Amino acid sequence: MPEREEKKAMTLRLPGDTARDLELTAQVDGVTISDAVREAVETHIRSRREDGEFRERLRRSVEENNELLKRLAR
Repeated sequence: MPEREEKKAMTLRLPGDTARDLELTAQVDGVTISDAVREAVETHIRSRREDGEFRERLRRSVEENNELLKRLAR
């Protein structure tokens, strides 16, 4: 039996028009609002991973955080 993926509940605040657009879009697509949001977030993350400038900023962030962690571990 596959392990169930851990899920974290989050709160999202949207402008009224955006919320109504999301509700209607999800309804027309026949999915829940949660599923529509999850798909949008996954698409966003995928696009960031494919962006070279983002990847460079991510690499620098990892290096900076590694240095901080090493300093704290002393």
